[in-house]
Amino acid sequence: MSDPPPRPVPTLLDLFLTYGKIGLIGFGGINAWARRVLVEEKRWLTDQDYAETLGLGQVLPGPNALNAAIMVGDRFHGTAGAIVAPGAMFGGPLILLAGLATFYDAYGEVPLVRAVLAGVAAAAAGMVIGTAAKMTQKLKPPPALLAVGLTALVAAGVFRVPLPYVVLGLAPFGIWAARRAMRAR
Repeated sequence: MSDPPPRPVPTLLDLFLTYGKIGLIGFGGINAWARRVLVEEKRWLTDQDYAETLGLGQVLPGPNALNAAIMVGDRFHGTAGAIVAPGAMFGGPLILLAGLATFYDAYGEVPLVRAVLAGVAAAAAGMVIGTAAKMTQKLKPPPALLAVGLTALVAAGVFRVPLPYVVLGLAPFGIWAARRAMRAR
């Protein structure tokens, strides 16, 4: 059995350009684009690495995409990477958002503008759902972990249980299911 090929290590400039791209093309659905770019295009992370990083980013305080960018930047270039990756990811969208806010302030009540925003929101939601389905398909989680994930989805999405309660309530079951799956391997 041969070792897997080494994954490329990005330079700080690579991190800056890549996270700048993620920030600009992932407007409204950044995690979907981040996975595509970091796992599929650049191959800096495996699906497992990405899922673990995003999962940790979701349970830490603050925006999950920001947390994940900090962790990926730190992984490759320490403190400098932890500053460069999120800075690049949010710099472009921040400028765009300032322009869009000005535009919306002037034209937000126009029916066509409202329809465009509703359509963009639906597309972003679809991207998030598609990314979750793709990750589940590739990672093939054991049934117990899948059940924990679906329970979290229903609790937060349907019953509107606040995320901290969902995480605290389901973490013991998730840990149990993950340990059980690791022992079975």
